[in-house]
Amino acid sequence: MWTYFAEWLSFGVRWVHVITAIAWVGSSFYFIALDLGLRRPRQLPEGVGGEAWQVHGGGFYHVQKYMLAPPHMPEDLTWFKWESYSTWLSGAALLLLVYYLGAELYLIDPAKADLPVWGATAIGIGGLALGWIVYDGLCKSPLKNSDTALLAALFVYVVMASFLFSQVFSGRGAMLHTGAMIATIMTANVFLTIIPNQTIVVADLKAGRTPEARLGKEAKQRSLHNNYLTLPVIFLMLSNHYPLAFATEWNWAIAGLVLLIGAVIRHFFNTMHATGKQLWWCWVVAGVLFAFVITLSGAPGWRGGQEAEAARSLQGDPAVALMASPLMEEVESIVLSRCSMCHATEPLWPGLGHAPKDIRLESRDDIVHYAALIDRQAVRSVAMPPGNVTGLEPAERELLARWIAAGSGRFVAEARAP
Repeated sequence: MWTYFAEWLSFGVRWVHVITAIAWVGSSFYFIALDLGLRRPRQLPEGVGGEAWQVHGGGFYHVQKYMLAPPHMPEDLTWFKWESYSTWLSGAALLLLVYYLGAELYLIDPAKADLPVWGATAIGIGGLALGWIVYDGLCKSPLKNSDTALLAALFVYVVMASFLFSQVFSGRGAMLHTGAMIATIMTANVFLTIIPNQTIVVADLKAGRTPEARLGKEAKQRSLHNNYLTLPVIFLMLSNHYPLAFATEWNWAIAGLVLLIGAVIRHFFNTMHATGKQLWWCWVVAGVLFAFVITLSGAPGWRGGQEAEAARSLQGDPAVALMASPLMEEVESIVLSRCSMCHATEPLWPGLGHAPKDIRLESRDDIVHYAALIDRQAVRSVAMPPGNVTGLEPAERELLARWIAAGSGRFVAEARAP
């Protein structure tokens, strides 16, 4: 009963996490676009720095931004903070349920570091906390006077952290913790800087005091950083579903490239909102960088970067060719001993009530049917077995690669499409 409850608990928390993330990303993108798109006509009320007219849902909206505050502070201010807090709290709960309680499957890779569960958990949590400490220190250093220099320093740190995560965690765990570290920075920006600064400003205004301009400047800078970090975080959180992103030798470099891709895409939209100019070169740069990502994903570490491509190409039905391959018996033995303890009608792995994704690998027909998935998960990448808990050897992966190649060139192309 606990197995099924845990599965639904994980699904429910993930659902909440996605919902709250949509709300947070939506409000963040909206307000940055609104702020950049404000216009200043000749006559505006005193203290108003710009305004915007918008239409949505059949209604017209007139928005004005006060550079400091209106003459009379309203009591019913709407604070945009719970979207951020809820996203982080639900994400932390999901991290606990999937990666810390399931560390042996999803976080620990004995081939990299044979960590105890508590040790891996401590490293993960410590990495998230250290990310905020380093970032906050950078923001309070002389670099705070240059957003470009500050973001460049943050980029270097995130890539370094991603590399270090990849040395101690599974690929899945490393990418996820890189994303979680950035998400922690973003929520801490809201919780520890943006909202406290705004609270002080409101209190000063209500008391008749003049707020420090520094408070608003700091809050706006952190909000802009969050805007540029959003797209990479989404990619990193989705990456755990795509082994060609996380289960490769260069996953840390992919994380770095994704940071750059997200930055140039946000630069396109932010520039468009601010000036109306459409910098199409941003999309060219993003496309080139993504091509590098695809290239790096084709270099699994277990092969040392060497291609174990097609040994031969047969004509006819790929499934028939695979079944008739002289390697079929060895492949069946590998899959039954390394994969079927989980991918079975009644899984033997503790805590599994059913085969992951309802994929069963209990017969030759099953193995041939799911050959494309075997190729992506265990040949093109090392995603499976998770943490290599069943000890799939490099030579066995090489044999699987030769068996896949025996199907035909057409089958290999289909199987290896992301």
